[in-house]
Amino acid sequence: MHFDMGEMILKSKKDLAERKAFVQHLINDVKALELLLSEKKFEDDIVRIGAEQELCLIDKNYQPAGVNLKLLKAIDDPHFTTELASYNIEINLDPFELKGNCFSTVEQQVRALLQKADAAADKMGVRLLLAGILPTISKREVSLDFLTPIPRYFALNDALVANKGGDFKLKIRGVDELYLKHNSVLFEACNTSFQLHLQVPSHDFISSYNWSQAIAGPVLSICCNSPMLMGRELWKETRIALFQQSLDTRKSGYVLNDQAPRVGFGTHWEQGSVAEIFKKDVSKHRVLLTKPITEGSLEQMERGEAPKLEALRLHNGTVYRWNRPCYGIGGGKPHLRIENRYIPSGPSVTDEMANFAFWIGLMKGRPATYDNMASHMDFKAAKTNFIKAARTGKETMFLWDNELISSKKLLLNKLLPIAYDGLQKCNIAHEDIDRLLGIIEKRAKGSTGEQWQVRNFRKLQKVYKTNTALQHLTKAMCENQKKALPIHDWQEIVVSEQDKRMNRLVKEVMSTHLFKLYENDFASMARAIMEWNHIHHIPIKNNNGDLSGLLTWSYLEGLDVDLEEVLVKDIMIKEITTVGPYTTIADAQNLMKSTGYGCLPVCDHGSLVGIVSKTDL
Repeated sequence: MHFDMGEMILKSKKDLAERKAFVQHLINDVKALELLLSEKKFEDDIVRIGAEQELCLIDKNYQPAGVNLKLLKAIDDPHFTTELASYNIEINLDPFELKGNCFSTVEQQVRALLQKADAAADKMGVRLLLAGILPTISKREVSLDFLTPIPRYFALNDALVANKGGDFKLKIRGVDELYLKHNSVLFEACNTSFQLHLQVPSHDFISSYNWSQAIAGPVLSICCNSPMLMGRELWKETRIALFQQSLDTRKSGYVLNDQAPRVGFGTHWEQGSVAEIFKKDVSKHRVLLTKPITEGSLEQMERGEAPKLEALRLHNGTVYRWNRPCYGIGGGKPHLRIENRYIPSGPSVTDEMANFAFWIGLMKGRPATYDNMASHMDFKAAKTNFIKAARTGKETMFLWDNELISSKKLLLNKLLPIAYDGLQKCNIAHEDIDRLLGIIEKRAKGSTGEQWQVRNFRKLQKVYKTNTALQHLTKAMCENQKKALPIHDWQEIVVSEQDKRMNRLVKEVMSTHLFKLYENDFASMARAIMEWNHIHHIPIKNNNGDLSGLLTWSYLEGLDVDLEEVLVKDIMIKEITTVGPYTTIADAQNLMKSTGYGCLPVCDHGSLVGIVSKTDL
């Protein structure tokens, strides 16, 4: 997720005077916003769209690559910026007026900028990936070592940790369960999204905002692309749970205290004006960060200028609504936007543009009957729909118009017609309408990103251990993205018979019924045991029970010593190479070839669990 906070400075390091001044600026910004609304100063006669593209950086092994600052320097383009984690970057796209071929124009810019970034990344041995959650991310990459080394990110982390007053707790249950404690906000960095912006007339803002809340669940259900975290199948869109829990600064002890989460969907339909939304957010959420502001918004308005509302915008950047109200200035005129923050990155640029067109079409095609959502739908139904969509994706049953209806039927029979109507009202090019909304229709009848990932991950797990399966999954995602195909046209991952054989594990073929000797046993006993049991290798342990050497039949036969007179420790092979039970057979074979050994002891966490020989392989 993107944190648009300017030059943030940790509040604990600022003096009381600056904090006092910032709070006053915040109060005055709300007053200025109310003045703008009452005087109708907003740019309401034009509609623009915009987006932010977040993406992952991965190395040649498809693991997170923490090189964002180096890559951004090589790209040297103001459209690109940092993200919280050093293995993520963001592209801020230009705003375009909502008309004609605007979606094709946005798509062309996304592809051009990705191509530019890819060229720079390739020279560094790095790849780009669009994914809601990078499959290969591990707990190692959520340590502070991977925080982008910029002061404002450390300020954000320190402020949220201090406000929490203890460890963040992560507990997500899906097919699998993930339970972790962590002491930073870096788990949030697992998420990457495609954030959508729509300029909204000030007089229609509340109706538009409430409608955006009502459609959030159904829209999310067809866009899910983040089913896994750290090799565990969790929610269909795990980002929703992960983001909320990773930035939850509420104190868990106050059971009866109805505290508002910093990340959330909301608790009721909004009323009044956009100013009322900001007032509630300022009232419910502490000021985490401050910065020096040289001139106030009221003074700017007195000179006839559009006020910057710097304090309000900074505070708004620390309240993470899934549909976020935004204030901005373009061409010297103030405007209002709704930012859609729940859409994941990927599976492809084509899919993202289809999601974009679908959401915009729904927003602009809102039927009049939904102008007052409070009289049409209970807010808790909308909120329940959103959470259910995150959990169960396209398999969700929604409550819509007091009817229980499947995601597929709701999308195809009710929402897609509204989206078509909305885009036609905006005079969007017919070829773009048919192409992009046609993708949503085919996805509803085919696979979403999360369905493709889960299906292929389960197939890979039958052949590979989890980490290797995640690498192969990530590789396939990269390859499919380069083909520029929407998810419903992605091919299934094919595992060849050779791959199945070569990627079997040592644990499947190793000998576990071992004959073991100790260092102080006589060598003659070693030879006798080999003869009696028709074996050619015996591992040797020390007095602590740890593996310390190896004896082989061919090695014993080549010695010119009296085996009855020497101890095992005097003649054993001390420099030994071991493998783990989850080493692939192919890797074990290569190791035997490179070392010349005919067998390899198999150790798990330091303990001898078996031995694998050429015969076993």
